[in-house]
Amino acid sequence: MAAKAFVLIETVVGRSKEVVSALKQLEGVKSVDTVTGPYDVIATIEGETLNDIGDLVTAKIHPIAGISRTVTCLAI
Repeated sequence: MAAKAFVLIETVVGRSKEVVSALKQLEGVKSVDTVTGPYDVIATIEGETLNDIGDLVTAKIHPIAGISRTVTCLAI
């Protein structure tokens, strides 16, 4: 069974659309939604293992310009 996580993302003011566009292009990102509240974007991601989830977040999501902070919530 694949590992699944929700990534709660805070963006720099005015950069949400660019962040959403960049996230949608990443392999392993299953859905991306702009939301209201303390976070600006929530991405649902999947990988074969928890290490794959970690690699996706640290190597592919964190470097996206316009992301100021993330919180990753693993689905159990």
